[in-house]
This record gives sequence, C-alpha cells and structure tokens, in this order.
Amino acid sequence: MKRIAIGVQYDGTAWNGYQKQADGHTVQDKLEQALEKFARVPLATTCAGRTDTGVHALEQVVHFDTDLNRDTHSWVRGVNAFLPPSIAVRWAKELEGDPSVDDFFHARFSARARTYHYVLYNNPTRSPLLEGRAGFCFRPLDVELMRQAIPPLLGWHDFTAFRAAQCQAKSPVKLMHDIQIKRHGELVVFTITANAFLHHMVRNLVGSLVYIGTGREKPEWLGQLLETKDRHAAAPTFMPDGLYLAKIDYDPQWELPLETTSALPWF
Repeated sequence: MKRIAIGVQYDGTAWNGYQKQADGHTVQDKLEQALEKFARVPLATTCAGRTDTGVHALEQVVHFDTDLNRDTHSWVRGVNAFLPPSIAVRWAKELEGDPSVDDFFHARFSARARTYHYVLYNNPTRSPLLEGRAGFCFRPLDVELMRQAIPPLLGWHDFTAFRAAQCQAKSPVKLMHDIQIKRHGELVVFTITANAFLHHMVRNLVGSLVYIGTGREKPEWLGQLLETKDRHAAAPTFMPDGLYLAKIDYDPQWELPLETTSALPWF
C-alpha cells in the first residue's frame, strides 16, 4: 500500500463545499468519483482543510492510499479527464514509507500552517464580473485603520468570538501567524495565516475588520472582541464568495511539488 498526495484547485461557486454530503454535490464527491473512474476501484480521500459552500481553493492538498501502480503524471491527466471544468488535479506525488506509521504524511495532521485570501471588491456598485469570486463592500474602506487592528490577534489566542456555532474543533485556541491587508485598486485582499482555523473564522474576522474599515468601530475594538469570547458581539459572518484556500505549509522532508505561488490569478 502506498500513499499518494495530490494538489487540487477548484472554483467553489457551484459546489456545496468540499466535504462529502448526501446530495453528492461537493468537491470531494466529484473528486472521488473521478478517482474511481480512473483507478476502477473506490479510493477514499483526506484533505488538508474543508471549505464551505462557495469557497474556492488555489491549492487544496489531498491524500489517498492505494496498491495500484500508476505514474504520478497519469494520476493528474487521468483523473482530470473525469473532473468537471471547475475542479482540477494540479500535481501528484507518491510518498515513500509506510502509511500505517503514525508519523507518516497526512494531508490534514502533517500541515503546519494554512493561508487564506479573502478578496473584497470595494466600489459603490457591484460588479457582475466578480460575482462569486469576490466579496462586496459599497462603503469606502480605510485599509490603514484595519491594519491598526491586527496586532492583538497575532500569536496564540482563544478565537471563540470568531467561531461559528456549528464548529466541531476540539479547541478554539489557535496560533495566528500573520494577517496582511493590501489594496489593489478597487480590490482589497486580506491574507491570513494560522496553524489552523475554526469554522467561519476567516469570514468572521473579515466581517469585523470591515466594520473597522468603514468607521463603524475603532481599531481597538477587535482586540476587545477577542477578550470577550462572545461570537454575538462580533460582526456577522461575511459572504463566502471572496474566500480562497491559498496554501498549506508542510515540512520540506515530504518534498511535495506545491505550487510556486499562492497569489491570486489576477495579481
């Protein structure tokens, strides 16, 4: 038995999230169907991080175990032949070693950090061309004010104030590595890196940062929210349209052929 890791990119607009559901209309459903058609046997997959309905991935990392002998390039070309246009396998890597050993590579548990982009279109009028691909805010946003709110969030914290009620994580304590906010004309891009994320955590953080950017709240409010551990005190969950799983960080020992950039296609 060998373990194969693959990099998967998808436009999540049409899908009910990544994780398999009874309706069969998810990225994982389509990926496993394509794998079965190519391999001619069912193959169960494990991903680095589940994404919600409407959320995209520049590079989701997935693994599966198989005793089949296939060239790594054929896993890419063969599986893509059975995938819809909005989902693609970008690379494949056969990992050396014993998958039954606890410390062997695991798409989820071996991940050291995850990075998300949230793209926000900031203009008085919405753009049909960005529908499903960017969030929208018609009020002017002050990027500098939002940046001033970031420092209290960095490091180890209890992020309960930004945690969805249905979150199944064992602990709300996460390590926030970095938050960057940059303006590219009418697009404001939030880049957030942490060891792991709670359900809706990025969208809840963006919603609260937008409150600050529009002047509804002061920069110090974000740190105060963190201390309250009260989800009801924070801003509503922001729309999923502009959220992209951008990058998963692993130990170099696995030599995964990860994408050379986690930048958005239009930058």
